Amino acid sequence: MQTINSLSEFHRLLSIPPPLHPLVSVVLVSEIHVINSGVWQHFSTDFYTISLKNNIQSKVKYGQQYYDFDKGTMTFIAPKQVQTVEVDTTNAYESIGTGYVLIFHPDFFKKHPLQSTIKNYGYFSYSLNEALHLSQQEEQNVIEIFQKIEKEYQHIDKHTQDIILSQIDLLLNYCNRFYERQFITRKAVNNDLLSKMEALLNDYFSNTETLNSGLPTVEYLANQLNYSANYLSDMLRLLTGQSAQQHIHEKLIGKAKEKLLTTNLSVSEIAYELGFEQPQSFNRLFKKKTEMSPLKYRQSFN
Repeated sequence: MQTINSLSEFHRLLSIPPPLHPLVSVVLVSEIHVINSGVWQHFSTDFYTISLKNNIQSKVKYGQQYYDFDKGTMTFIAPKQVQTVEVDTTNAYESIGTGYVLIFHPDFFKKHPLQSTIKNYGYFSYSLNEALHLSQQEEQNVIEIFQKIEKEYQHIDKHTQDIILSQIDLLLNYCNRFYERQFITRKAVNNDLLSKMEALLNDYFSNTETLNSGLPTVEYLANQLNYSANYLSDMLRLLTGQSAQQHIHEKLIGKAKEKLLTTNLSVSEIAYELGFEQPQSFNRLFKKKTEMSPLKYRQSFN
């Protein structure tokens, strides 16, 4: 796998002029001409990439799936994430689409509040099939920010960095809002997802074979439902007020209460049946969620 370390190297691989600023750049998709196809088979970058693209003629691979983005969509790639781009090199000098790509290196915001806050934006860990789909007005807002950033680094002075970082911070906050809107507008699909997740958890806790593997994880649910773990948790948190982990715990405690009241199994036996390796872990979680121990809960109904 090749790692693209610098913005200059990235520009060169895209066959565009060198960046005007070494740590931040806005690239017009229409000016990109990918001719070095070998690099794109399996690569990562040392910088952040935020893309707004339309009418894209290439395919991006995430995991084992390819995705075509032919309308206004945004994708977010953090440093070190593995990517594959499949490009038709027979038409290497034709435009691959339209839009903007904002790239910025982590060194650009060292000792700036963004260094900490950028970690709170979960969409940098979403899968490509969970791209952000924008309305016309939302797209215009994003384009204006890209254009302001591009204009700002044309003439670098002591204010340039702070002004650009404030624009990036604004962009990230807008995208957070747009993703929340997307979760809500897809409510019918998401309600179906909730039903599927409920059924998945019921099956998991009813199956001795799966419980032998331990407790269900957020990653397990996400894989079964074809979502990334971060996207699933963020969506659930907005729709229900609970993360995916909290949903797992809620189902787990429900099953535990059922076993405590309808069987003569000991607390330790119930813990093992529910996938815990240690009964003490079960006791701690149960007490945290119900404010009483499993034994005291059972005794309260006798």
